[in-house]
Amino acid sequence: MRSAINQYFFPFSFFFFCFCSKTTDSSIDVPFKTPVTKMMNTAISEASGIAYSTTQQGKLWVEEDSGNPPQLYLINNNGELVHKTYVKNATNRDWEDMAIANNQLFIADIGDNNLVYSDYAVYTFAEPVVLTDTITTAKIIRFKYSDGAHDAEAFLVDPASKNIFIITKRDIPSKIYKLAYPYDQSMNTAINVGSLNYSGVTAAALSPDSKEVIVKTYTDLYYYKRKNGDALSETIQQAYSKIPYSLEPQGEALSFAADNGGFYTLSEQIMNSAVSLYFYQRK
Repeated sequence: MRSAINQYFFPFSFFFFCFCSKTTDSSIDVPFKTPVTKMMNTAISEASGIAYSTTQQGKLWVEEDSGNPPQLYLINNNGELVHKTYVKNATNRDWEDMAIANNQLFIADIGDNNLVYSDYAVYTFAEPVVLTDTITTAKIIRFKYSDGAHDAEAFLVDPASKNIFIITKRDIPSKIYKLAYPYDQSMNTAINVGSLNYSGVTAAALSPDSKEVIVKTYTDLYYYKRKNGDALSETIQQAYSKIPYSLEPQGEALSFAADNGGFYTLSEQIMNSAVSLYFYQRK
């Protein structure tokens, strides 16, 4: 969620809430190059999540956070707007992250700056195979946390188990909550299953082969290799390496490419700052 506090305080404050030396592992190779930058279409100024399309070759889905309509933008690899799609029967209270798993697109309405909400939502529907103006098939997964309100901007969807893992932003350190499959049609409970050793998480992404995870804050990119059989919650509590990061004004969006050839980041626009789409190509 964009706010005066978000714009000027969070990109710097969370830098001090990281205890990275405890699990940093220099032996984990970082297999990505310095990013290539593409200027974004400035019509999208509050990007809070991206997901690389598996049905629209060379395209990415983009969402914006609270105060914007419940719609998705489709952009190409150069950051140019291709199409807009409205999600019917959905509410954009504070959309904060996106993911694609098993050809389903997931939208996480999990932001809560002021910790005032009793429940949250994840919208899911089959990713469109052709361009469409309106999504009419969205289902809603409602949930509450087992221990009260949390502000979150990142989640991961495991294609194998279909479990959803939500990573909080403002808790010190950031906490991990599991939303177990199958989902209840009325209300689900997200259970705390661990924590990171840093705070301020704004995005997370799972590689197409489910073997790598990147977790993002305003100042860092944390790279994890998943061991066979590990739950995603276990993976992101193990050792990591840091990916050299091209700092963005307020970077809250992250996605691997569908072909696993690299990953993308995208920021919000702050005080007329340039908004760029960054591509970190795999070495």
